[in-house]
Amino acid sequence: MDTVVKSMLEEDPDEKKGLTLFGRDLSKIPCFRESFLYGIASGIGVGVASFLKTSKPFLSQHIGVGTFAISTLVYWSYCRYEWSKQRFDAQLMQEALKDKIRYEGTAVEKELEQKGILKTV
Repeated sequence: MDTVVKSMLEEDPDEKKGLTLFGRDLSKIPCFRESFLYGIASGIGVGVASFLKTSKPFLSQHIGVGTFAISTLVYWSYCRYEWSKQRFDAQLMQEALKDKIRYEGTAVEKELEQKGILKTV
């Protein structure tokens, strides 16, 4: 099931609160966890690799932190773009299903089927 559909369906009032920053629960922000995990892993990996190659700890720290920041921002942007596409598609599907249910068995349904707007299964 898509993450957008899951987030629309899951609304438990008994859920425990996560880490809060500026009044927002960070666990509720889409793509936050994944982007930081990818950023941390890539920053550590590239930092260690640069240290093994150059044996300069300060340069390796800078390279690792830079890689962390860049990879986090890139993955965050990609993930949010995909999330918004899925959310938009889910909203279109909901509207289409509401229209299908609304017009089912009426003369309007037959007109829409003839135009090719609605399809029967």
